[in-house]
Amino acid sequence: MVPEPLDLRSKNGVLKVDLSVRNHREEDGSTRYCYVASDGAPSPTLRVQPGDLVILKLKNDLQDTEPGAVSAHARGRAAFAKPNDPCNSGAMSPTSANLHFHGLSVPPLCHQDDVLKTSIQPDDPPFEYRFRIPADEAPGLYWYHPHIHGFSSVQVQGGASGALIVEGIERVNREVAGLPERVLVIRDQNLANPDAPPSKSEPVVPKMLIDRDGDAANNGTGFGKPAKDLSLNFVPVPYPDYPPAAIEMRPNERQLWRVLNASAVTYLNLAVLFERAPQKLGIVAIDGVPTATNGDPKNAVVWRDHIGLPPGARVEFIVTGPSAGVRGLFVTRTVDTGRGGENDPNRALAGIVAAAAEPRSHLPASPPPPPLRSLPWLGEVAPVRVRKLYFSEKLEDPSNPNSATEFYLTVEGQTPAPFDPASTEPNIVVNQGDVEDWIIENRSTELHAFHIHQIHFLLLDWSGLPVEEPFLRDTVNVPYFNGRMLQYPSVRLRMDFRDPNSVGTFVYHCHLLEHEDGGMMGIIRVDPASARVDPARVGPAN
Repeated sequence: MVPEPLDLRSKNGVLKVDLSVRNHREEDGSTRYCYVASDGAPSPTLRVQPGDLVILKLKNDLQDTEPGAVSAHARGRAAFAKPNDPCNSGAMSPTSANLHFHGLSVPPLCHQDDVLKTSIQPDDPPFEYRFRIPADEAPGLYWYHPHIHGFSSVQVQGGASGALIVEGIERVNREVAGLPERVLVIRDQNLANPDAPPSKSEPVVPKMLIDRDGDAANNGTGFGKPAKDLSLNFVPVPYPDYPPAAIEMRPNERQLWRVLNASAVTYLNLAVLFERAPQKLGIVAIDGVPTATNGDPKNAVVWRDHIGLPPGARVEFIVTGPSAGVRGLFVTRTVDTGRGGENDPNRALAGIVAAAAEPRSHLPASPPPPPLRSLPWLGEVAPVRVRKLYFSEKLEDPSNPNSATEFYLTVEGQTPAPFDPASTEPNIVVNQGDVEDWIIENRSTELHAFHIHQIHFLLLDWSGLPVEEPFLRDTVNVPYFNGRMLQYPSVRLRMDFRDPNSVGTFVYHCHLLEHEDGGMMGIIRVDPASARVDPARVGPAN
């Protein structure tokens, strides 16, 4: 059975949580990471209401399982580290810890959602995060995870992640009122059986190729060895046979599934199959933002038979269970990550079984009316400027195809360079209150996922094709360059800096965490509206 994470719910407007982050070295040499609640429950789901105060105390109980494993980027910050001051530490090591509250519109300040300087060490006392959920925060699925530069990938891939839900989606979308709900966290990890041949049931057995990261490279067939194994709520689904656990649903029951891709590098393409036939999934929210946020009621539910989900993204959808005796599967279909990408093949995640199961949680059946929207729909606001950024990669030694890769996320007009943890200069400066359009190009041969902290954005254009989405995102795929295109693929995003909580300094990056750790990240500073400057002086605008 696929277990549900423990729910920790706010009471009387306050959520108090004590967490410790722990790790353990497995017999195969890998290291597993987990957040543990005070009662021992792993990676609980944090449930809050808009306007709630969150008081979360984090104790760092990490142990150094690989002495000397400090990245070049972490060493670059060492001279600036202040180990006795977690708010200004900047220390980046295998045993450093902090938290990022992915998707929330929380200020980028220490004790709230700063990841540039905040770093907690094992000998520090419990560190208190204290922040208020904005009263107008969109109701939906968010998550928490570590953001220690140079080590975010190993910690998240090791399992350090958990869901966070801002309640109230049924107030915005009556289609989900009264539905039983299920939280599903999909994580990736190193292969348990890396030397095993593909299952004999696969129609294609491609030649195994290994990329420069040591993972199975994209082979273009949809089959073969994956780059990483997956797990569903910590139930592993290992290669090569992918034995799925079971999700029990009452026959023909409608449920709301909240699915988080907490993978470090794995793209998902989710589908539900009954006797191999794809079923319609009713999307009601992406990245914590309900559909029909643009005010058009016809977008309350967007029906699809598969849903793409890059690392870091979330989706919430209505699904109907199978009839008695019908075999159901929850699967991820193959994702083409490009010639330079990793292999994300077809595989099962869980069986879906019609049974007399009693769901643990239901949404309120008679919710109050939704709050009024405080700002105009982002798609109706003209941008004050347009910027261009681009993903690119380079071998450290161009003469050696097996040498390490340098990863860049560059503002057009600036010189490509890996993110420098010691730098205090932002790559981009904007003013709070502004709306901008950013064109994000991909000049590499692998798929990347653009993510920015503190704000959401509207996808306007996908490689020249207009997109009309009735919701906002905080993470989006950027198509790969195949080497033959007449222009680089790109997305055009309308970036929303109207929220006063966005004031401060924070980051944008690729959410494939190996790429972020490798330098594919930049810094943005949002100045208060009262201190307006010309943002074009940092980060050229077109």
